[in-house]
Amino acid sequence: MMEDLQPGQKLARGVSRYLRSLGYAPLEEFVPARGLRVDVMALGPKGELWVIECKSSRADFQADSKWEGYLEWCDRYFWAVDMDFPADLLPDGTGLIIADPYDAEIIRMAPEDKLPPARRKKLVQKFAMDAARRLQFLRDPVPGKDGLLLGGAGEETPDM
Repeated sequence: MMEDLQPGQKLARGVSRYLRSLGYAPLEEFVPARGLRVDVMALGPKGELWVIECKSSRADFQADSKWEGYLEWCDRYFWAVDMDFPADLLPDGTGLIIADPYDAEIIRMAPEDKLPPARRKKLVQKFAMDAARRLQFLRDPVPGKDGLLLGGAGEETPDM
């Protein structure tokens, strides 16, 4: 499984494991709004929402021009990088997590900028729905009888 992951996905795995140990519920590749996709969104035990962007190289970081658009979708914003990443490239006023595929550690806590209540409610609901759909898909990847949706096109409706 690990050999199938991209470098950023390996960082996201370690970050997610670490966040779970802190009581957070992480969700990888979360879409808070159309056109945005964060590497990890984490819901904390007190309802706080963190965004963590995983950068595996200088080039990966320099190619990211959308990160500032993520700030309005979280209470705290972090970068997750490995030990070899030149951390001085990362902007001030953001958090820093050092990670590998197995674990992580917060090196610099991100400043808190609390979300407005209406946006928080919308995000928490979307987070829950996305997480529930992913869990259901793992349990039943092909819904319906024998992979066919009941009553679908070309299928006879059973007699009741």
